[in-house]
Amino acid sequence: MLVQSGLDVERIRQDFPILQARVHGKPLVYLDNGATTQKPRAVLDALARYYEEYNANVHRGVHRLSELATARYEGARETVRRFLHAASTQEIIFVRGATEGINLVAASLGRSFKAGDEIVISAMEHHSNIVPWQMLAEDRGLKLRIIPMSDEGELLLDGFEFTDRTRLVGIVHVSNALGTVNPVERIIRQAHARNIPVLVDGAQAVAHMSVDVQALDADFYVFSSHKLYGPTGTGVLYGKRALLDAMPPYQGGGDMIASVSFEKTTYNVLPYKFEAGTPNVADAIGLAAAIDYVHRVGLDSIAAHEHELLSYCSAQVASVPGVRLIGTAAHKASVVSFVMESAHPHDVGTILDQEGVAIRTGHHCAQPVMERLGIPATARASLALYNTRAEIDALVRGLHKVNEVFG
Repeated sequence: MLVQSGLDVERIRQDFPILQARVHGKPLVYLDNGATTQKPRAVLDALARYYEEYNANVHRGVHRLSELATARYEGARETVRRFLHAASTQEIIFVRGATEGINLVAASLGRSFKAGDEIVISAMEHHSNIVPWQMLAEDRGLKLRIIPMSDEGELLLDGFEFTDRTRLVGIVHVSNALGTVNPVERIIRQAHARNIPVLVDGAQAVAHMSVDVQALDADFYVFSSHKLYGPTGTGVLYGKRALLDAMPPYQGGGDMIASVSFEKTTYNVLPYKFEAGTPNVADAIGLAAAIDYVHRVGLDSIAAHEHELLSYCSAQVASVPGVRLIGTAAHKASVVSFVMESAHPHDVGTILDQEGVAIRTGHHCAQPVMERLGIPATARASLALYNTRAEIDALVRGLHKVNEVFG
């Protein structure tokens, strides 16, 4: 039985039914966790229990099923609060994912921005933390300023200054394309010195490290359930209560109201002010089950295991003739991106798929990163708690086969 970094990985793998699958007759080697993670049985069972035992709408029903559903749904909010170490469940907004969380802040807080104001983001952002700000900038006459990055994939903060016109900083915690762990604490301190709020995109961080939004002093923090072993279609926006209280609603409809008349509508209290319509009850409950699962395994143990795998994977992939690693920052998490002399990344991914190895190829919704580095795309292996050295060895064997086919 394989035990690494305190984890019984083979036992953990039994919790994920899909990992027993075969692809093209080969055992599945799933190394596309940066795109989405697989789901443990605990999450699948939680979803089934909701639909089989207490499927009902929440908050206003007086019958037993609605009361059960409401209790589980609000219990999920408390689970998320503890996970992020937030001060109150009023600071936890359920959204469809990190993307919608960012769009919510842009659409709501952004209403107060004026022509000539600045929004600062970095050169390694996912499109989800670029496009909403571009749309807002075009609509309101704002300026978008970019923190540059080095060839290694590290932000060049020395010499970059926020200004009196900077109204918000949006920064990715962990780069999905490069794996870089950014110094968000330093960025937040520098921004707060000028009373500038900071939004942190934690979509690629929360599955790999403990996040304490109060210790970070983040004003907003977003993440998606499906990259934390939970269901798709739900996620979280954390926001400091004072900021959320001052922000206007994002969408109108049921549940975000206190009262409605044709003359005037009054809005609900936090967090419901930002949760219009019937919520995604089942998947919020599934997210809570995923968080509970991660807690049982232990985030510190997961981080140690993944760090060990990252070091091994980086060295083994780099040893393949014609391979060049992309993104070699000193502080990284669970992502190995690379290019090969012999083949385009899409061809690399196709050959690997025939060997049962699932990776991601392309620009990873980070086209400005590719442009900055002068490449059209990369192949990306992204790691999770259930991955093993044997799977990395299978990846490397597949890369040698790519060389045989295209070399």
